[in-house]
Amino acid sequence: MSAPDFSLLAKRRFAPMFVVQFLGAFNDNLLKFAMLFLANFGIFAEQPGRAEMLAAIASGVFIAPYFLFSALAGQLADRLDKARLVRWIKLAEIAIMAIGLAGFWLHSIPALMIALFLMGLHSTLFGPVKFSILPQHLESREIMGGTGLFEAGTFLAILGGQLLAGVIPARAAGFTAMGIAVLGYLAALAIPPAPPLRGRQPVDWNLWRGTMEVLGTARRVRSVWLSVLGISWFFAAGAVLVSEFAPLVSGTLSARQDVATIFLAIFSVTVALGSVTVNKLLGGKVSARYVPLAALGLGLGLIDLWLSTSSFAVRAQAASFQQFLASPGASRVLADLVLVAFSGGMFIVPLYAILQMHSLPEERSRIIAANNIVNAGVTVTVVLAVTGLLAAGISVPGVIGVLGFASLLVALFSRELARETGRG
Repeated sequence: MSAPDFSLLAKRRFAPMFVVQFLGAFNDNLLKFAMLFLANFGIFAEQPGRAEMLAAIASGVFIAPYFLFSALAGQLADRLDKARLVRWIKLAEIAIMAIGLAGFWLHSIPALMIALFLMGLHSTLFGPVKFSILPQHLESREIMGGTGLFEAGTFLAILGGQLLAGVIPARAAGFTAMGIAVLGYLAALAIPPAPPLRGRQPVDWNLWRGTMEVLGTARRVRSVWLSVLGISWFFAAGAVLVSEFAPLVSGTLSARQDVATIFLAIFSVTVALGSVTVNKLLGGKVSARYVPLAALGLGLGLIDLWLSTSSFAVRAQAASFQQFLASPGASRVLADLVLVAFSGGMFIVPLYAILQMHSLPEERSRIIAANNIVNAGVTVTVVLAVTGLLAAGISVPGVIGVLGFASLLVALFSRELARETGRG
């Protein structure tokens, strides 16, 4: 088949879940980036060092619940009807956005960080459901296309949330997030039932023991475990990179907020294009054939982004996008962003498809939970390392360069996954 299969968007067994995922990703980014923009271009406008640190800390705050509660989330998703669980989760999102609204109204960074942590918890509970439900509603030949649509839609939602955060006042962002949460709950009501596949097994409330159990489950299948490691690196590097766009633009490039917004737009749209392209190239086949090449492009793009931003000559303070574009070196910076994002889209979709199709159906939610735990552990580790680098005086471009060299190592290791899943 020719993937992705856009006809799935007209089917009840896919469309409502797609909408719920889209709106949830939109809200995550609206909340996070409205806070970062408020900090970088408002509260901490005269303290760029504090703004850079907040960007790194915000990534850690959002991802920490994945590490703490993913095992519990995976058990719940395997034990309960997934459609019902999604409705409960989306109902909680409405309450979380009320806290976010209070934070924007009062310009309170602590309140916004609490809301961000709770949205991380919301996403932790939602994560095992959103991918484990697809194989229950889609045929095997539709998995690659459905996953591609999910990822493309997610990054377009990220773009929408980021763009909106950059053009509306902070208080309006709070009201908008509340409305989107309500729409997400209404969409969840249309998701068809997805009953548990393994019976009503007891839930282990011991978080440490549950975490060790789901990690052991994921390690049993080598292709699954290698996919988990690859996905974890992509999200760790991506979370840091995107969070540092605002300080990169306001500090290193000395440009205005609209430049940061356009960076985010370019990044999100191009990741979506990469997601669609790899599905097209593979024709619906679940394979890691292009993963090593994509990881190589990701690494080289990040390294050149470090070089291009480090050597960028500022021509005007607080430059508009037109002024930035007229500066020597601007086109190279944008080309690097495109290479990084397109490679990222081609990298991530096959890994998620392998994760779904190579997992036992009755263990799928817990394996996806294990993926989220490793994602969180790697991301928190990377965030801590980046925070240390920034505190030691390393610039944002220098941090990007470190991510690039690490991605080259990932390209080497990903060749084993390509051999494991077959190149044909």
